[in-house]
Amino acid sequence: MLKKKKISYLSEESERPEGRIKGLKDKLKECQKEKEEYLTQAQRARADLINYQRRQEEMKGSLKADLEATITRDFLPILDSLKAGAKKDKGIEQILNQFQQELIKKGLEEIKSLGQKFNPEMHEAVEEIESKEESGIIIQVIQDGYKIDGLILRPSKVKISK
Repeated sequence: MLKKKKISYLSEESERPEGRIKGLKDKLKECQKEKEEYLTQAQRARADLINYQRRQEEMKGSLKADLEATITRDFLPILDSLKAGAKKDKGIEQILNQFQQELIKKGLEEIKSLGQKFNPEMHEAVEEIESKEESGIIIQVIQDGYKIDGLILRPSKVKISK
């Protein structure tokens, strides 16, 4: 079976060199316009990819920090128990010191409270007591508070002066 070829007729204008040049210039302008559109799309796609990769890295770092904070938060009751046991037994005190050193390596910091001004972001007041101190000063720590990389894992439970 033979394929039929389309027959195209040339106008008199396109046969002349000036007409061919004009046609080629028009086609060139159209190709340049199309090229600019594709280039713009490619640049946008590249920028989107870079932004996506940056967001993924930020999210990965955030997830890692959240995971470390969660795991560390789970160890706080153990730390409290070791502190209570260390007052009675030297062996437990050594274990406590080793445990604290490892948590410090992970970024855990104890919130300094005693003698400080009460800060509701870092402290939880459980009682107000009459005292010689000025009002709002922490006079007793009931439970130590901790933070990791600026994130409060657990606020300090404190008694403050009236």
